Amino acid sequence: MSDIRQLPLFTAQPASPDDLNRHSQLRHTIALFQQALLREGKSEHTIKAFTGDLQLLADHTGEDTAIGDYTTTTLEEFLHWLEFERGVPCSRKSYARRVTTLKVYFKWLHTIGAIPHDPAKPVLQRSGPAPLSYALTPDEVHEAILAARGMQRGYELDTRPELLFRLLVDTGIKKSEAMNLKPGDVDRSNPRQPVLIVRHKSRNVYKERKIALDPEWPGLLDRYLAQYHPGEMIFNCTARNLEYVLTDVGEAAGIPVKLSFEILRWTCAVRDTRAGLEEDLIREKLGLSRVSWVETRAKIKRLVEQQEAEEARARR
Repeated sequence: MSDIRQLPLFTAQPASPDDLNRHSQLRHTIALFQQALLREGKSEHTIKAFTGDLQLLADHTGEDTAIGDYTTTTLEEFLHWLEFERGVPCSRKSYARRVTTLKVYFKWLHTIGAIPHDPAKPVLQRSGPAPLSYALTPDEVHEAILAARGMQRGYELDTRPELLFRLLVDTGIKKSEAMNLKPGDVDRSNPRQPVLIVRHKSRNVYKERKIALDPEWPGLLDRYLAQYHPGEMIFNCTARNLEYVLTDVGEAAGIPVKLSFEILRWTCAVRDTRAGLEEDLIREKLGLSRVSWVETRAKIKRLVEQQEAEEARARR
């Protein structure tokens, strides 16, 4: 067990569980949690797996997050990110174990009196395969654009809903990537084929990928910038506010599901697949590794087949 504490996350730790309280940072609890698991007779493999799962939580929410700040909603958002937004396959087995990790960890914190409530207790342990996501049909995309185009901001038309919807449905970028976009990330050197430069950090290495934009979108961006004056970032609001915008667009267009970043990412992939774009180009556009693409490709294929079957039934 000599290598359990090797992660740099576990420095400057309290000496015992009695030193922990709701203000303690996540990173300062891990070694004590490992010791508790060891006393319970957990195997080295289990302890390493639970530690890795908590490292993912720390990476997602911030290792300095106070343990008392975690809520059920925070944990459910983390699990959603693991399954749909991280860009790495999350098998049913891995998902189930990560839910177990959260339940064991927060139950331990609650039992020793470090936190007043257990936020992981209401989190459901799901069995079976993950449900297939939803991808908008061509008609729904058209209706959503029309709905977004007609939305107002006070007494004037609001440019943000259409800008956001068309950006996501055309590029398939993630929520975090949209939030990091700057006006300078739009390459207009070729007016007939503008390009979006998406920059992201992976394992402490900065990478970028280029995605073709609809030639009309930069003009829409200019109108948006003139209306909102956002400053350095294109979207100067919170990610939650953008989620509300998408929800409003979906409701106005009569979309039968709650519109989200995830749904528009799948929609982009399905549209590109149906348009005949090569698989490798779609994978690169979405920023996925070859390993994660295997599972994603299978889901895209099922969504395409689903749409084509529904269209065939409608023609009968």
